[in-house]
Amino acid sequence: MDLKAKLRHVMDFPKEGIDFIDITTVLQDAGAFRETLDSMKQKMLDLGPFDLVVGPESRGFVFGAPLAYLTGKGFVPIRKKGKLPYKTVQVEYELEYGTDVLEIHEDAITPGQRVVIVDDLLATGGTMAANIKLVEKLGGKVLGLVFFVELGFLKGRERLKDYRVESVVVL
Repeated sequence: MDLKAKLRHVMDFPKEGIDFIDITTVLQDAGAFRETLDSMKQKMLDLGPFDLVVGPESRGFVFGAPLAYLTGKGFVPIRKKGKLPYKTVQVEYELEYGTDVLEIHEDAITPGQRVVIVDDLLATGGTMAANIKLVEKLGGKVLGLVFFVELGFLKGRERLKDYRVESVVVL
C-alpha cells in the first residue's frame, strides 16, 4: 500500500505558506492504519530489545499506545505542562516564537530502561530533542526514534544525529 498517497496535504494551515501533512486520512482507513502500525512495529523491533514505548502528546499517543500493546511493552506519555496528575520532571524547550514545557512522571522510567520514542511526524526535531532530554533525565536509554512521517527537507534527522531515526514515510 502506498501510505504516502494516503496522506492529505492542507495548504496554508495553520498559516500561509505551510503545507500541513494531515494523517487523519490514514487513521480513518483501517487497512492503512494497520499497515502503518505494522511498519512502525517492525522498525521498533529492528532496534533491538527494549522495555518501554514513550509517546509525546498528542499524536504520539495515537501510535505509541497501540504499538506498546502490539509489542507487549508498557506505554509512557509525555505531556505539556500541567496535564499529568503526579510528580513530574520537566524540560523547557524553544519554539519558533518563545518556549514551552514538557513533563513526564518522575517514576515513569527507571535508570537503565531502554525506550523507543514514537511520534507521528519528524519536522525540525526540536520537540523530539526535548522528549529525549526528559527520558535521559530519568536515566532511560533511548534506543531509537520511530516516526510515521518524516519531512526530510526540514533536516530534523540531523538535529537527532546521535540517535537512530526510523521513518515509515519520508517526504
